[in-house]
Amino acid sequence: MSNNPRCLYDNSFGAFIEAPEGTVFANMCNNYHGEMRTTTRDAWDKEINVMRGVLSRLENLDGRIIFEYDIPRLGKRIDVVLLYRGIVFCIEFKARSDDDKIYEIDVDQVLDYALDLKNFHKYSEEQLIVPILVAPNYKKSTDVIIKSVYHDRILNPLLTGENGLFKIIEDVIERFPNEPPVNPNWVISPYAPTPTIIEAARSLYENHTVEDITKHEADGVNVDKTIKCILDIIQESKEYRKKSICFVTGVPGAGKTLVGLDVAIKQTYQGGDKPVEDEGAVYLSGNGPLVAVLTEALALDNYKKARERRESKKLSDSRREVSKSIQMIHRYRDNMLAKIKNPVENGVLEIDPKKAVKVENAGFGEVEHVAIFDEAQRSWTHKRIADYLKRGGTYGNKLKVPNFPVSEAAFLIWSLDQREDWATIICLVGGGQEINTGEAGISEWIKAVNEQFPHWDIYISPKLTDPEYAEGKVEELLQGRSNVFPREDLHLSVPVRAVRAEKLYKFVQALLTFDPQAKELYNDVNKRYPIVLTRDMDKAREWLHKKVRGTERTGVLVTKEAARFKPLAIHILPSGDENAIHWFLEDKTDTRSSNYLEDAATEIQVQGLELDYTCLMWDADMRYDDGKWRFYKFNGNTRWIEQTGISESIQERRRYMLNAYRVLLTRARFGMVICVPEGNPNKTSTGFYEDSTRLPEFYDGTYNYLKSLGIKEI
Repeated sequence: MSNNPRCLYDNSFGAFIEAPEGTVFANMCNNYHGEMRTTTRDAWDKEINVMRGVLSRLENLDGRIIFEYDIPRLGKRIDVVLLYRGIVFCIEFKARSDDDKIYEIDVDQVLDYALDLKNFHKYSEEQLIVPILVAPNYKKSTDVIIKSVYHDRILNPLLTGENGLFKIIEDVIERFPNEPPVNPNWVISPYAPTPTIIEAARSLYENHTVEDITKHEADGVNVDKTIKCILDIIQESKEYRKKSICFVTGVPGAGKTLVGLDVAIKQTYQGGDKPVEDEGAVYLSGNGPLVAVLTEALALDNYKKARERRESKKLSDSRREVSKSIQMIHRYRDNMLAKIKNPVENGVLEIDPKKAVKVENAGFGEVEHVAIFDEAQRSWTHKRIADYLKRGGTYGNKLKVPNFPVSEAAFLIWSLDQREDWATIICLVGGGQEINTGEAGISEWIKAVNEQFPHWDIYISPKLTDPEYAEGKVEELLQGRSNVFPREDLHLSVPVRAVRAEKLYKFVQALLTFDPQAKELYNDVNKRYPIVLTRDMDKAREWLHKKVRGTERTGVLVTKEAARFKPLAIHILPSGDENAIHWFLEDKTDTRSSNYLEDAATEIQVQGLELDYTCLMWDADMRYDDGKWRFYKFNGNTRWIEQTGISESIQERRRYMLNAYRVLLTRARFGMVICVPEGNPNKTSTGFYEDSTRLPEFYDGTYNYLKSLGIKEI
């Protein structure tokens, strides 16, 4: 049996059949990370027994069986894969209460898995792929076995019950007896999007304006200069076979996300109609809601346009197409983690040749030459990623690395450094926007490239030396290094027609740091960008409803530490990308939409995205008191606990809480209302407060401070 983090079990047919009772199940449980539900255990146990019965009846046992296979970089897992007689059997089990029926949603799922393998899995590109859906007690079986009309060597999904699975496999082999052998390294196949999927992804951008999604306002000329500067750096790296990293800065709303997406497409196509071979780029973000919302918005738009043209297309096809260019950073990271020698020896990362395939030019690196990391400041510290990997676990696979030696930033640079020709990393940087404990900030990227990758050229924005980036230590970190090149165009400045973004950011910075200029800055911003103050949530809702017109969006924002807004009929939007998608993309007719002003999104869910008008609910987690901020965390039940002390973790938590408000105060395009509740001053007949978690004194200081800045009350 191979021990590969891409699956929970992988073995030959013979070894699987002969394995002692319970050992396969035990291996799967041992390789799984996360809460093991009873339904999951029962499903695995049943699948093992079914597959043992099926494979035992085969005459030829020269094949491999793989349980819970993780498709590279997509975060999707297939129940069972059989590699047999040159065919890739993709099997999905569905156990519902009415397990004698077939549902269209389940058929679509197994077909999607087959399409994902065809489009993103190098060693499946030329193979016949057979998607099979098994509903345990389904009495019928598909009796017509034909290839898809799309000529992509994928069979139309086959449907069967447990008792019919063996015959379906035999029928497929009889129908296609002379398939070429599957690559012996199939399980560790490189991620490799096909030209078809890349072209499809491009069409998404041609048919949808990214500005519509990001609500980008920065001047096109300025953005074009930044994009050209980045593309020139990439071209120079290619021409001289060098490795380079560049840091792009910009105030909130300046268009960093737009730049990243645009560079990914322009680098891949370079002005032509077809992608340039082996020169692709990928946009990566650690922000799950951002990736989910961007992907869904582009996919929905593409799907609607296809329907208008009367093309036969599924929404899942559009999602697959856009996932070529927009991906989650941790899936990119985990795909490289699966290739390293484990445990790490002498603190040095090395590729394990048994777990990876060496590709010409790319070496053991990923397929793209160019990786664009949005919100790069959110990469993890060494401690956070080391603790995480010591516990083990990414996407259900118990990938334990007990002695992981570097930060996430250093590992990502190392990953691109595995390419044997050239590579470029683009770090899109938001200043002072680290909002989670364990986020390293941009200093970790600079420290990593400076100390561990001296052969990499460094291109920096002139603003990177400002205090909000790397705590003002950039010059100190890079002192004495020769291959550092400042580039004016790597900073996204905001021109006149969007001047509010720059001035708003300056006002927010002044507000949070008690800068005496805050009042003057407010007066300047408020001329074109209304900011108002209230203690009444009903007034806040009324103000927002009067402001929005047409399809403009509004929404309520809170910090993730906010805890006591239920009495005001405000609920915190549950975590999960699906919730963020509904909140950002549904229209005014859907109660899940942000426009209903019922569910409040946190800084985690809105960073990188914007609304037209917002209401920031200011809770008792950060309170103004005599010229300083005091920080609190709710214990979940009865009281707020002040975050005092001088420990590094407490100082870090305070900084992140301050940054959370910085993010939320800069999410609105056209205006915002800040609501600081009055709290509950009522007492019981015995003289005790009705609600000791919402005392007026928790809020009064903050309200009076904001009022002192001249913010208009409503």
